[in-house]
Order: sequence, then C-alpha cells, then structure tokens
Amino acid sequence: MAIFKGAGVALVTPFDEKQMVNYDKLEELVEMQIAGGTDAIIACGTTGESSTLSHEEHIDVIKFVCQVTKRRIPVVAGTGSNCTETSVYLSQEAKKAGADGLLLVSPYYNKATQKGLYAHFAAVADEVGLPILLYNIPGRTGVNIAPETIAALVKEKPAIVGVKEASANFTNIAVMMNLVDGKMDLYSGNDDQIVPMMSLGGLGVISVLSNIAPRQTHDICAAFFSGDIAKAAKLQLDSIPLFTELFSEVNPIPVRAGLNLMGYNVGEPRLPLTTMEEAHQEKLRKAMADYGLL
Repeated sequence: MAIFKGAGVALVTPFDEKQMVNYDKLEELVEMQIAGGTDAIIACGTTGESSTLSHEEHIDVIKFVCQVTKRRIPVVAGTGSNCTETSVYLSQEAKKAGADGLLLVSPYYNKATQKGLYAHFAAVADEVGLPILLYNIPGRTGVNIAPETIAALVKEKPAIVGVKEASANFTNIAVMMNLVDGKMDLYSGNDDQIVPMMSLGGLGVISVLSNIAPRQTHDICAAFFSGDIAKAAKLQLDSIPLFTELFSEVNPIPVRAGLNLMGYNVGEPRLPLTTMEEAHQEKLRKAMADYGLL
C-alpha cells in the first residue's frame, strides 16, 4: 500500500528572528496544510532546508511534525545524506519519532557510481524497516539514479517502494516504470509536471506549491484520479505562472517569501540562502494575487 496518494507538501521549516526553528509557527503550518486538504507532509526535505539543520534540529522537527499531525495524514521524513551512516542514523531516529515513511535524496557532491547508489540506499533499507521513497534530483545532487538502479532496488529491497522524480527526463521515467511493470509508487518532484507524471502511473506530487496553495495542488491530483483529466490539465496549466515565480530563485527562497507575503511569518532562509530579491518578490506577489492567494 502506498504511503500516500495525492499532494504531499514539502514543508518549509519556519525560523524566528534569531534563525532558530519556530515550533509555534511549525504547528500553525501543519494545521494549515491539513485544513487545506494536503494528503501528506514531508518534513525536512530540500524545501525544509534540511542541509542547514543540525542533526538534533532535524530529528526534533520530524518528531514535532509527527506529534502535531497525530496520524491524521502520513508524515514522510527526509533523511537523505551524502554520508550513508548519517542517513541510516537519521532514518532510525525518524522511525522512532513516528514517521510513516522516508524520503532519501541521492548522495550529493560524492557523485557515487550506480553501484554506490545501490549500496547506499540498500544499507538504509536493510537497517530501518520503513517504506522508502528515493529522491532523484540530479540538478541539485550532480548524479542521476538510473532507471535500472531504481528498478533493481524496488524489486530487491521490499522497503523501497517508490521514487520522487525531479529529473524531468520523461524517457527515463517511462523506461523505469516499464522495468517495474508499473508496480512502483511514483511521485512528481516538479509542480509543473504533476499531470504528465500521473499519466505514466504516478500517484501524485511532493510539492513546493502546496506550501502556499494546498487546496489547489490537492485538487489537481483529485481531478485526475476522479477521471476528469481535462480539469486536472486546466488546473495544472493555471498554476504555471505562479510556478515560474516560485522558481525564479533557488527553492525554497521564493516559497518562503510567499508564505511571508501571506502573513505566516516563517522567517528568512539560513545562509548560504538569502532573502528573495525585491524585484522577484514583486513578480511573485503579482502571480500570487492573480492565482487568488493574496
């Protein structure tokens, strides 16, 4: 059984004015997402700035999100690392915290071979015992997880149940789904490709857009699964101008700015990420207003 079906939000980690995790605000965001129809919460992913969280913060955020969510919707914990030992440790702690599944980004900077990628993911699968989604995003990690590697892991490691695909390489994605005979949980990692990904057997999206538009992102998936493909496609296309501005600077700079524009006061990103350029903020503000968010 899939961890979730529909729109999972790659949740922003809110910071206060001293750049500490703001747990009161984090609770507010979780409740906003659940009220908005989000189908799952992904804590401590790229959008949650996992790379600048200490191990203690990382574990505490996952634990807190699980406590607030109270099993109302699934919680998927981002526990990937470019150190296999660290990824195993974070994954074990996420399991103790009550996470329903794990999201493992491919090891970044190391640029491991396909053999190394297999061994890395297999080590976590063998040690932890929670459903695992691999995260393929070569634009940020410098390495692509080959379709054959993903298929082998899904077939040989029962804990590995699927993948968040952000490569935008639909040929490779189609090859991968063919290799597993469609028996794998596939999620779009790009908000502008939700409907195309679902047409290849995808179960939804792990979304940046959902941070500011949870209902709309959920509805794209819900329309598709109800059989109203035309509606799903229209909702997808309607989101493109906003998507463009949400990625005018590196994620999660713009979506954090968007939440601040909506009054959620999630703080500024941690260095080396910086505050969104004012010119870009103006374009984002207009796109959000046009989309009905402001």
